[in-house]
This record gives sequence, structure tokens and C-alpha cells, in this order.
Amino acid sequence: MCGIFGAIKDKSVTSSLIAGLEALSYRGYDSAGIAVIGQQGLERRRAKGKLASLKETLKCSPLEGVSGIAHTRWATHGAPTECNAHPHMTAQVAVVHNGIIENYQELMGDLKVDGYRFQSDTDSEIIPLLITRNLYAGHDYQQAIQEALACIYGSFAIAVVFNDHSNRIYAARRGSPLVVGVANDGFCLASDENALSAQSNAICHLNDGDLACITRHTLSITDIDGQPVERAMHSLVANEQAGDKKGFRHYMQKEIYEQPNVVKKIIAHYLNSNGSKVKLPRLPFAINQLQRLSIIACGTSHYAGMVGKYWLEGFAGLPVDLDIASEYRYRRAPLNSEEVALFISQSGETADTLAALHHAKDAGQKCLSMINVTNSSIAHESDGMLPTLAGTEIGVASTKAFTAQLTVFLMLTLATARANGQIEVEEETRLLKRLQQLPKVMHKFLQNDQSIQRIASKLQPVTNMLYLGRGIAFPLALEGALKLKETSYIHAEAYPAGELKHGPIALVDDQMPVVVIAPPGPLFGKTLSNLREVSSRGAKVVLISNQAGVTTAQNYIDDAIVMPDIEEFFQPILYTLPLQLLAYHIAVLKGTDVDQPRNLAKSVTVE
Repeated sequence: MCGIFGAIKDKSVTSSLIAGLEALSYRGYDSAGIAVIGQQGLERRRAKGKLASLKETLKCSPLEGVSGIAHTRWATHGAPTECNAHPHMTAQVAVVHNGIIENYQELMGDLKVDGYRFQSDTDSEIIPLLITRNLYAGHDYQQAIQEALACIYGSFAIAVVFNDHSNRIYAARRGSPLVVGVANDGFCLASDENALSAQSNAICHLNDGDLACITRHTLSITDIDGQPVERAMHSLVANEQAGDKKGFRHYMQKEIYEQPNVVKKIIAHYLNSNGSKVKLPRLPFAINQLQRLSIIACGTSHYAGMVGKYWLEGFAGLPVDLDIASEYRYRRAPLNSEEVALFISQSGETADTLAALHHAKDAGQKCLSMINVTNSSIAHESDGMLPTLAGTEIGVASTKAFTAQLTVFLMLTLATARANGQIEVEEETRLLKRLQQLPKVMHKFLQNDQSIQRIASKLQPVTNMLYLGRGIAFPLALEGALKLKETSYIHAEAYPAGELKHGPIALVDDQMPVVVIAPPGPLFGKTLSNLREVSSRGAKVVLISNQAGVTTAQNYIDDAIVMPDIEEFFQPILYTLPLQLLAYHIAVLKGTDVDQPRNLAKSVTVE
């Protein structure tokens, strides 16, 4: 969740540290801080709130040095205050940390017995105190870090600098990502490779258990056994456009409008040369021998998995189990080593999903990942990978990553259906020709969202909303409600429309707007019946359907978002767009921080 950055160069690194934190700000923005080794030795500056607060602090009290570390925090242990902000330090050492120390209370007790006093409420302060104790015990710098980390249970990525050792930065990881970048004038490190693209031309991903020592000119790494190792370097092309809003007001808005091009890119990537057949990457199993698939994910990715389950079961005839990653290991379900598990993650570093992958691998299952960041931990540890190709997504509320996942699921479904004999070659070719028109339909729809803005202005004052859908529209309702909660802080719930009368309809009155997602198809009539149920109880109903559906329901609705007619198979991708736009426009009208909503971070790297 938190963002780590470090730099060692032949000139002051303060501006590099701030630029690194700016690139990492979506990973946490409760507080921020830097520590550098300058003429006065080890010094730090910290501030509560977003990075702008730290910049103001540095204006009043500048800090310069040739090596330093920086951190932007998403609060886990301890409130978002200045004293809980990183770096944490003693007179000898400063540390930034991403992760959770599970045995911190036990270690805290030991340190207090030894006379150490704590200045914060965080588990992270344990690390510099342990290192300091080890230094007093006679260990050298590297040994002091190694001994400290050996005491810790949990996950971490850390960067460490020492007061009397200005020409070195140490970095280590276990369960949380850490990447080293090579530049012409030194080295950088970060918890996300995107933060290195502007300052480095090559990167190296540390493995679990690695401890790296970085100087201005060298990088040395030891593995979990303390043996020297080399990690592969990958060239890095600077992504100058990722941080450019391109004239849009927010990153979220920009990324919503990027979706047609993302879908077009995915379709091209997964088709053969003449566009008549799905061409999947090499997989660790034969599709036509797959008897059952488990899909495991969190949050928005889990809702993408729900859509994938509908498609794979209903269209390709493949039985699918679906699990929330944070619950997967704990229900102690028996796992069949002959089956395959698919893990979905935008970042590839989602802690719960990564732990679930380890659980499945330990049971002997083949593990496939659907991933956006192809150099991530989940990608590296999977037996096969389906890249989603969404590009960098800066807005914390996921938009283009979701539709990218849906599009890859659609390609996987078509390939599975063909392999299983569920569709003929002619039908696959027909669907793929239609699919290649989808980006144009999406683009045209996005150019005319005035009606959505008008509806948003009516809904902006409300405090509660319901979202309803049947069949494959139900996971879209869940995703729509989640986007509204994330961006506008309006309480919203989603239900299968047929479940409404089994309890939730008690909430419905004239103060409860209800968004009904009802694409044309075999379930439209049933959804219309549920729509009438809420309408008769005074609810203000917003219907999302095609023109025929809106006309049929016109006597029971207050507003409508009219959708283009499209192949039923592709509806989930298209019908996601109005849900995203509705949430976005309501959030803008409410004046919330659309790109960095309170309490959230882009990549959930702690359990």
C-alpha cells in the first residue's frame, strides 16, 4: 500500500525523492517524509497529509544530501499523523517500510526491556530500533539489518540509510515488492517500477529474501541464504504520458476515456494474423482437458471474475469456482492438484491474491494469472500469464483495468468454447468480427455523456443508493456500487434483482434511488418486474438499457441511460461505461478527491 523511494547520486537527491513520491502517491497519501544524509549527518522531514504538505515543510526547512530515502504512507498501525509518518529513525539509522510486522508487540516488549523508547504508534518503528540494538552489539551494517529482519514475522519491503555511511543504501524485501533502477548518475529504488521510469533506464526486481546494497556505482545482492546473487536487469522505456492528464480534469476521467483503445489493443494482441481466431499465450495446460477452473481475486478484479464465471460456464461449458482471495485460504476447502487456479490482479502485488496463489501452488495446482504488470510478483510466480495490457492506471478507483480484465476473459471464453466444441469455427469468426467493432461503439458512447451528467446532478445530494441486476448484470451492479462508494462516499449496495424481495426491499422508499442494469436479453422481463416492485414503493429509478428497454419501462422510471444495441455476449464491457461515468460525475459534483479517495490506496500489498 505504502510507497517507498530511494536515491543515491553524485548530487543532491531531494528533488529525485520528491519526484519519486509524486509517482507513487496513489499507493498512499496519509502522510509523507524523506531522510537524507547531508553535511549535518542524517536528517529527516515529515508531514501529515498529502505530498503537498511535505513540499511546504521542505520550503520552510530545506534538506539536501547525496543519498536518501522517502515514503508516502497508507496508515495501517497508528493514525495518519506526523509522528507516525516514515522514515522512522534513531541517531544511527533511518528506515522506510511497506508491509506489516505481525509480531511487533512481542518485539516491542523486548526492546522496551532493553531500554528503548518508542516515538510512534506504528509497527514500522520496530525495524530501526532492532537495527540500532544490533549495531550496539557489534554487528556491521549488513549484519545488523539481517539480524533485525530475521526476528520479524510478516511482510516487508524496506530501505535503510545509516548516519555515518552516506555512500550506501540498503534494501530488502519479503512479500512486498521492491525494484532497483539504474540511471546514468546513480541508482534509485522504489516499491513500483512505474516510479522509476522517469529516472532510470534499467530495472532489477528483488526476489523474496534478497538484501541489496547500493552505492553510486554498484549494486550487490545477497539472497535469503546470504549468498551473493545477480538478478536480471530489464530495460525500461520512460512512460512520459502516464502522468499526463491529456486535458482531462482527473486521471479517472482520462482512464475511462482510454478504454476503447485498451480494448482494441487487447483484441489485436489475442487474435491471429487475420483476426479469425483467438490466439492465447502458451498455457501450462491443455484447454480442452480442463475440467474445472478456480478464479481468485479481490475487489474490482473479483467482480471481473464473476463476469468471467458467467461467460466460461454459460458459453464455454467450463465449471468455475469463484473465491474472494482474502477468504480463499481460510475456508480450508480441499484442492484438487489436477485443477487449475486463475488469479486476477491489476498490480500483481495484491497481498491476499499472492498468498492465495502460494496456497494453490502448495496444493499442486497449476496457477495462471491475469495481470496488468507483467514484471510483478504474481506474474513471476505463476505457471502461465494472461496480460491485460491496460497500461499504467493512476486513478485509485479502477476503470480501464476492469474492462481490460473483462476483455481478456472474453478472449479466454471464446478460446475455451472453441476448444470444447461449444461453438463452430464460423461462429467464432462471426463473433470476432463483431468484437472488433466494439471499441468504436464504446468511443461513440463516451462522446455523449450529457444525459449521465444530468442524472448525476439529481443524485449528488443522496446518501444511499441501490444497484440491481440479474444474471451477468449482477456483477456489473456490484462494480457500479463499488465505484460510487469509492469516489463519492455515498453508501451504495448491489443485489441480484430477484433477491430484492427477500429482505432488501424494506430499504426502498422515495429517498432511495435505484439504478437498474437491464440489457436486452432473456432476463429483461424478469428485471422489469423487479423494477416495477421498487417503483411502486416510491423509489426514483434510473434504468440502464437499450432504447427498446427504456421505452418498455418508461412508465416506471424517472431517468434512463440509453445504451447502443450490441451483441449480447459483449454487453458487460459496454454497460460498464455508464456506471463509471455516473460515479465519476457524482463525485466531481460532491467535490471529493476523485483520483485519491480517502482511506484508499491503489495497490493493496498488506493483508
